[in-house]
Order: sequence, then structure tokens, then C-alpha cells
Amino acid sequence: MARYFDVHPANPQARIIGAVADGIRDSALVAYPTDSCYALGCRLGNREGVDRIRSIRHLDDKHHFTLVCQDFAQLGRFVMIDNDVFRAIKAATPGSYTFILPATREVPRQLQHPKKKTVGVRIPDHVVTQALLAELGEPLLSSTLLLPGEDEPLTQGWEIKERLDHVVDAVLDSGDCGTEPTTVIDFSSGEAEVVRRGAGDPDRFE
Repeated sequence: MARYFDVHPANPQARIIGAVADGIRDSALVAYPTDSCYALGCRLGNREGVDRIRSIRHLDDKHHFTLVCQDFAQLGRFVMIDNDVFRAIKAATPGSYTFILPATREVPRQLQHPKKKTVGVRIPDHVVTQALLAELGEPLLSSTLLLPGEDEPLTQGWEIKERLDHVVDAVLDSGDCGTEPTTVIDFSSGEAEVVRRGAGDPDRFE
């Protein structure tokens, strides 16, 4: 049965954030809010957590997982990025964008695209997510909480708790955070390619 945490959206309680971070360190899989939908997240290196996300969402090995990072210092450990791409991403973050970039050796092979050796990264603009990432001190390996056969992600914490009670370990609820996923920009070739239009304005990359 999943633990349920009701957290203030603007002033998240340190006690709650600490408890969720401790759970993630202990291999918990959590549902948590972002600036673009709720997401499923676990600690990088949590193989069981990755398998559970794949099972919940019916994902194959070609799916791009996302490393949700607190800032550029964290992001830079996991992707290779040149100056031009850095400037383009810097201007758009934090925000509702996911960027696909070549992965460094810090990223486990199972999380990389099997052919391109890339990984998705993002820096969210959400108070609760940022508080959790700061407490955790490392990225969250994440995937949008979009269930198989459904057109929109889940947006209500109580519904997430009700529907995923036996397949996740915790639900962090800070209220509705929308149904529109991130805009995905693929920089793996060195040039910006808009792969998915979402909450982030794609015009700046076209």
C-alpha cells in the first residue's frame, strides 16, 4: 500500500520532503508532481524501480527515460553538451522541456536509447520538485505518469493513490499540475529537432 503525502504547493513541508527523499534512497518508486504532469520517479541505479515503471506504463527498451535534475551542475554529469546547445537549453530552463542528448558514462546503459546512446534530461520549474531534488542531492529517474490506453496523464493525487496503490510506494500530492507533458527537443545530432510539442513553447527551437 502506497504512503500518501499531502504537501503544500508553494511552501512544501521539510518533514514530508525529507520522508519522501528517504524513501527514494531506500529504493522506493514514487508518484510526484512536476511543472508538467505527475511523474513516476526512482533513484538512478534502482533497477527494480525502472522495471516497475516499464511494467506500469507498458514501455519497451526504446523508451527514453528522463533524468530530472535540480540544476545545470547536476545535469552536466549525465549528458555531453557543447556551448551552443548549452546556451539554447539554458535560455529555456527551468521549464517544461525535456532535452535528448548524448549520455555520459554516468548513465547506466539500460537507461540509454539502445542505438543512439542518448538520454532525456530536464530541469523543472516546480517548487515541490525542486525541494525534493535539493533534499535528495541527485536526479530522479522519471517517466510521465501516463497509463496504458489513456490519452492524458493522471492529475489528482487521490486518484493516483487509488489506482496505483499496490504498484508504487508513495504518492506526493501538491494539487493539480496539468495534463500537458513536456515539449521534447532532440539535440543528439547537434541541431534542435522538436520531437513532441507540449507545455514548453517550441518556437524558440524551430
